[in-house]
Amino acid sequence: MPVSGNDLYAAAGVDTRAGDTAVELMKRAVQATHGPEVLGGVGGFAGLFDASRLTSFTKPILATSTDGVGTKVAIAQAIDKHDTIGQDLVAMVVDDIIVVGAEPLFMTDYIACGRVVPERIASIVEGIAKACAETGTALTGGETAEHPGLLGPDDYDVAGAAVGVVEADRMLGPERVQHGDVVISIASSGLHSNGYSLVRRIIADQGLAFTDTSAELGGVVGEVLLEPTRLYTGPLVRLLAEPALDGAVHAFSHVTGGGIAANLARVLPQGAWIELDRGAWSPNDIFVVLSGFAGTDLESTEGTWNLGIGMFAVVDAQRASAVVEWLEAAGLPSWVAGTISTEARDFDGFEQGAKGVDGGAVRLVGSYAG
Repeated sequence: MPVSGNDLYAAAGVDTRAGDTAVELMKRAVQATHGPEVLGGVGGFAGLFDASRLTSFTKPILATSTDGVGTKVAIAQAIDKHDTIGQDLVAMVVDDIIVVGAEPLFMTDYIACGRVVPERIASIVEGIAKACAETGTALTGGETAEHPGLLGPDDYDVAGAAVGVVEADRMLGPERVQHGDVVISIASSGLHSNGYSLVRRIIADQGLAFTDTSAELGGVVGEVLLEPTRLYTGPLVRLLAEPALDGAVHAFSHVTGGGIAANLARVLPQGAWIELDRGAWSPNDIFVVLSGFAGTDLESTEGTWNLGIGMFAVVDAQRASAVVEWLEAAGLPSWVAGTISTEARDFDGFEQGAKGVDGGAVRLVGSYAG
């Protein structure tokens, strides 16, 4: 009897039937993110989104972002827990879009793995779909690819891309930032999805396995380190639509790779500067413990970890207290970090711009609160 094409492919390490099973397992979660704008359901060659709503815009500007989760996936693989990585992915992608004031429309994902384990893939995608639903983002499509020989049987990586829209005259950014604007810090949930190569090295140097229980970390090491990234987009979209605070927000900054100062500097205009007082907040315990394990101080990790700040909002000074109050009510712990100045000064010791952006200047001063 001749061998079927599928059986030959399976013998080479690619199981298309397992891929089909994974799609069936994830289908309901994906469909839960679909509103009437999504056409064609699940499984098409292309995700379809009805863009006729854009006709209500005077000048719609599309915003797009793409990202992954980095080496945080290695911890998920080590303890075989995959239901939170999807939220990390959505946060890393969609929370970049809200920075310019754009409301997310739709997202697609990509999972590369050494072997398709349907339940594992479904768990990852269910996490993506849940986070998409929380942020008002339709999950319109995705791809799972087996790469035997390139990735180990239990290895995988995830990536995604999203598109959002903002009215041209409501875009946020450096051009709106003015002298005297107040910078508000919005708390992170922990490490989010940056600096995990350093985290993994610190844990290894301590002789800890991700399945070990650590009294200092307060639980199973891997589970503590998999605390999912906080989702900001849903509340921040509502903040921008709040009539009483219309125009109050001038810029957002998502604190991801590069740390605190560099990411804030990206959304400030050239010549603008701010000194952030470390004493205004206490970094999450996870940062204190990890820096202690490494035998270093928190200040030396400011370019790697968010140290408790996941997002900044640059706002009109007269309404800063109202914005903080609104954010707190929305479940986002927030505090005033400082005030923007455009007065001429020496920028020695300041972080100036980042990632190709000729932005403003930011410096952290003082000592962290205990």
